[in-house]
Amino acid sequence: MELDANAFARNSRKALSDKALQEALGRTTGRFMLHRAAAVAAFPGFEEARERASAIKMDVLAHLDAYLGRFVEEAEKRGVVVHVARNAAQAREIAARIARDEGVTLAVKSKSMAAEEISFNEALEGAGVTVVESDLGEFIIQLAGEAPSHIIAPAVHKTREEVSLLFERHLGEPRTDSIPELVGMARRHLRAKFLSAGMGVSGANFLVADTGSLVLVTNEGNGRMGAVLPRVHLAVVGIEKVIPRMADLPTFLRLLPRSASGQAISSYVSIVTGTKRAGDPEGPERMHILLLDCGRSAILEGKYREILKCIRCGACLNACPVYQSVGGHAYGWVYSGPIGAVLTPLLVGLPGAAPLPDASTLCGACAEVCPVKIPLPDFLLELRSDARDQGLKTPGEIAGMKGYAGVMKRAGLLEAIERIAGVLGQFFTKGKAIGGMPYPFSGWTERRDFPVPAAQPFRKQWKIRRGVTR
Repeated sequence: MELDANAFARNSRKALSDKALQEALGRTTGRFMLHRAAAVAAFPGFEEARERASAIKMDVLAHLDAYLGRFVEEAEKRGVVVHVARNAAQAREIAARIARDEGVTLAVKSKSMAAEEISFNEALEGAGVTVVESDLGEFIIQLAGEAPSHIIAPAVHKTREEVSLLFERHLGEPRTDSIPELVGMARRHLRAKFLSAGMGVSGANFLVADTGSLVLVTNEGNGRMGAVLPRVHLAVVGIEKVIPRMADLPTFLRLLPRSASGQAISSYVSIVTGTKRAGDPEGPERMHILLLDCGRSAILEGKYREILKCIRCGACLNACPVYQSVGGHAYGWVYSGPIGAVLTPLLVGLPGAAPLPDASTLCGACAEVCPVKIPLPDFLLELRSDARDQGLKTPGEIAGMKGYAGVMKRAGLLEAIERIAGVLGQFFTKGKAIGGMPYPFSGWTERRDFPVPAAQPFRKQWKIRRGVTR
């Protein structure tokens, strides 16, 4: 996927004026949050599970080499061929070579954000392989020629009306606004692909070190069908997805569906361990796992290592007021929302994604809903500091923040400015909230009214309430 993160401001303006996008976001992110709240309320042990999951992930990060080594050893015992890619270019080369060596011409693929990182589809298509996305959302955006805009709901930016138009144009289906009918159309077109594909491609939600298993958590049967029906199965997975033991898996299965979609458990949980054995009714004859480093080792060694705890639930996107306003494509790469605002600069380099850490109100909602307790607001602030240190802030931004810090350090000066602002505010607003103010206030008032200033500054009111006369 082409990097466009530095165009976040331009992309956001376009998104805010896109009525269809705003309607689609309004239909979905709020519903996700309501379902999550209900699911969490019905599970009294949710916070304890968060603590446990965070501790497991921290242990993994402290001993990642050992756990990965154990996983590779156990997987290879069960007939799996494991590959490791240092970067995206090497990953693409390995994926294309696997397809050529296995004689594959058609691959069915389930949703994988890791595969998006490396432009997997383009790599296989360059090797003469047709890649068909089998996840409903991914199938929709493949027809549209677009990238995913959400970690778990890649077509969240599309309305049912837009999907119907795509199906009419590309599949020759009649127009309808019935979601079950649209799903049926996609199912009919995809079923034959599963039966004729030479390779199934997937990601993995977890890699289990003590059994060499990969775990797929999905709400569609495509993930399981793609893993067991084709002759070859290729899983593309980041190295951070490993967990130590199968006994750790239930902790994450209690958290992931509740955080992602508000479900107590997802529709399908598939544990794939090795290739098809004698007597097995189904399963791949050949299985490959492509482990991606692609910058993760560098993150592991630095101050942002906890970002690798992420289990890709998408809860932080749904909770984020910025994401709710502009959607995922505005972020200009694979990952969006708060996790993308941190992870993208770390994976592609801060100069290539400098605006993203600023794409946050720092309200803290992302940290509150994160099932593995990643301190996302802290990381966003730290990345802003890094951007300043690397010379990526404008002189105006630097001067403005220095001026702000200078005022905030001097209580007397702050109070004087507050008094002057209060008097001027009362004079210009005449006691009424106003909108449509000129630059530099237009960025505020084009979306909201400027509030009526208080008659007295807060600090003055506080002193009066405490009985302080001076």
